[in-house]
Amino acid sequence: MSDPATAPGAVWSIVLAAGGGSRFGGPKQWESLGGRSLVEWSLDMCGSCCDGTVLVVPEGFEDASSPGADHVVTGGSSRSESVRRGLALVPEDAEIVVVHDAARPRATPDLTAAVIGAVRQGADAAVPGLVPADTIKVVDADGWVEATPDRDGLRAVQTPQAFRAGALRAAHAGGGEATDDAALVEATGGRVMVIEGEADNVKVTTRTDLEAMDSRGRTSLRIGHGFDVHPWSDEPRPLVLGGIEVDSSRGLKGHSDADAVCHALCDAILGPAGLGDLGRHFPDDDPQWAGAASTGLLAEVVRMAAAAGWRPTSADITVVAEAPKLAPHVPMMEARLGELVGSVVTVKATRAEGLGALGRGEGIAAWAVALLESAPRS
Repeated sequence: MSDPATAPGAVWSIVLAAGGGSRFGGPKQWESLGGRSLVEWSLDMCGSCCDGTVLVVPEGFEDASSPGADHVVTGGSSRSESVRRGLALVPEDAEIVVVHDAARPRATPDLTAAVIGAVRQGADAAVPGLVPADTIKVVDADGWVEATPDRDGLRAVQTPQAFRAGALRAAHAGGGEATDDAALVEATGGRVMVIEGEADNVKVTTRTDLEAMDSRGRTSLRIGHGFDVHPWSDEPRPLVLGGIEVDSSRGLKGHSDADAVCHALCDAILGPAGLGDLGRHFPDDDPQWAGAASTGLLAEVVRMAAAAGWRPTSADITVVAEAPKLAPHVPMMEARLGELVGSVVTVKATRAEGLGALGRGEGIAAWAVALLESAPRS
């Protein structure tokens, strides 16, 4: 979970999946993208940033599989009515509400954290938007051009959108209708901030949209690199590397279990997934991570990457240590890390041959490289 979303105050999300998909030819939200439904993509993304989620579905879909939803409710006859039905199930003590369209499965946790952060900083609402790529014309009822606005002052707005809960409830209190909730907040005098949107955050409207998105997903690859180093601890503690305990008379110093191998691999996955680094999500001054098992952190990183639309297909790690001898432990490290990541992970151990701090045996370092693809397995 990114920094803005971890500040005090509960954050709930409403995932809108109640449309009939008239232009698509049916309820598109349960169509498959990379082996998962559009609804699943959106629920996972919102779940990575929010404390709870309400899923709004069409009548007859109330019992459809919806892992990650805390509540499921039938939608109304309009988008705004569907939001109101979802909002009725959001706890009263929620401070921020995120509204997201299930038809935008490529929205990332970072984008959600950014709109949440803007509300925490004082906005009544925050929405992502992009400058239109095409020239925009204002026309009358007969098609005659009345004006050509400057694109620099225009934004094509996306979801997820974040709202101060009180502002969103007040905006919907009158039962108004709008194409997005920010417009209702604007109408009640609320202050709406537009942040930079994401070019990949495309809304699926037709089957062509989905086919193009699926094609991009199958061919998109990213490479990540991670590094971590820990000195030896002056206090008695086990030496944990690659998710296993290694025979040693001393362990490494660190806030968690100081597993440099897992930490390097975490950063190699987080970076290309657009999720920053390990310290951003598990800061070393947060007491809840004191002594934490890094295998748990790695498992959460893999889940976060999947929610952002990325999964590791392979990883390779080099560990530099003068002592102890790590070669006998490498197969167990590879097996444990491969289990956590869900793909092949190779580990190599070497020495610094007396050069520098590592060569003097002052600690252990690890370098990791990971290959990620954007269409995870179901």
